[in-house]
Amino acid sequence: MTQKLLTFVQDIARLLEQKPSESILLAEGKKLVATLVSSPEWLPEAFRKPHPAHYQQYLLYADPLDCLSIVSFVWGPGQTTPVHDHLTWGIVGGLVGEEREVTYRQRSDGGYSPSGEGVLRPGEVTAVSPTIGDVHSVANNLSDQVSISIHVYGANIGRVRRHVFDPQTGAARSFVSGYSNDMTPNLWSGVAA
Repeated sequence: MTQKLLTFVQDIARLLEQKPSESILLAEGKKLVATLVSSPEWLPEAFRKPHPAHYQQYLLYADPLDCLSIVSFVWGPGQTTPVHDHLTWGIVGGLVGEEREVTYRQRSDGGYSPSGEGVLRPGEVTAVSPTIGDVHSVANNLSDQVSISIHVYGANIGRVRRHVFDPQTGAARSFVSGYSNDMTPNLWSGVAA
């Protein structure tokens, strides 16, 4: 069950070892994430569980140097994030259901206005970064079922001090997202946590 995730971790680690430019990293990384999200059965049930009040952010893997993390996001019906940033590159692949993203650009008065919108479906991939666009909000696009996406970041995203923004004023509030789980799969034993 975790062999697909282990293969992905090995492949993305090899890509990162080459120290590619961000454009190459995102292009090649998107291909790897697309392979990972081509089917959902590899993700253990423990990392698919929704919460009735808010989305779940389950850590699947973080490297010991905090330069890579892989997370499953599980969205119950109607669940959404505030407008936020990441401060690192990220690649997101749709695994189950549909995820709606609204991107934002900062206005001259400091506030944020929507600049684009899209829906991520199973097998589809998108990216964020400070250079290509890093501020967005995300929501489950389905009102009657769970949606799940796999996020890959160039940092241990649950430990990064990031920002939530008030779109009207641009006021920023710092936050550290953490994770919904206390344990991650043991990739090398072949046993899912």
